Amino acid sequence: MAINETTLTAAAAWRPDFAAIASWIKPGAKILDLGCGDGSLLKYLHQERNIFGYGVEIDDKNVLGCLQNGINVIQNDLESGLSSFANDSFDYVILSQTLQAMKHTAEIIQEMLRVGREGIVSFPNFGYWKNRMQVIRGHMPVSESLPYHWYDTPNIHLCTLGDFEELCRQCNAKILERRVMNGDRQIELSPNLLGRLAFYRFERG
Repeated sequence: MAINETTLTAAAAWRPDFAAIASWIKPGAKILDLGCGDGSLLKYLHQERNIFGYGVEIDDKNVLGCLQNGINVIQNDLESGLSSFANDSFDYVILSQTLQAMKHTAEIIQEMLRVGREGIVSFPNFGYWKNRMQVIRGHMPVSESLPYHWYDTPNIHLCTLGDFEELCRQCNAKILERRVMNGDRQIELSPNLLGRLAFYRFERG
């Protein structure tokens, strides 16, 4: 079943990064969404910004979901890189809540900057105070943004805001904008402590 307008509105409410990411996208832009799932974000961006997009996804069920939703999708493992895409093929390359599941984190940031003029990344902030409290109590965090237990999690490279910004420096990525949110609220004060999700827009330094 294709995603209708009501579903898109519900998706944006459930995933606040949808609206945050859309605010950074110029109308008519060419987008590559890495780890695109069933294509919900690309569908949302098409509705809100009239973008032209491709998704990259490895899971069979999600690839089928993309096709059912009219999304151009390539089935591929992100860990193998983006060699099928030429330099500067896209205006934006998006990695939404997938960074923490990547084995080769620096390499995917560099590949994003190679094939896109700008990169946009969102990820759960491991420095969020509720995550810290669970660690202090002797347990790995389990929360809405980190819903897995330590023994079945796909998340292998959790990071804080400071960790990601250091990675950007190492990858020669110039941060253009940062947004930190808790639910639908933007966090300005002590974002590394009070922010649940982090969003970054960056370009080649």
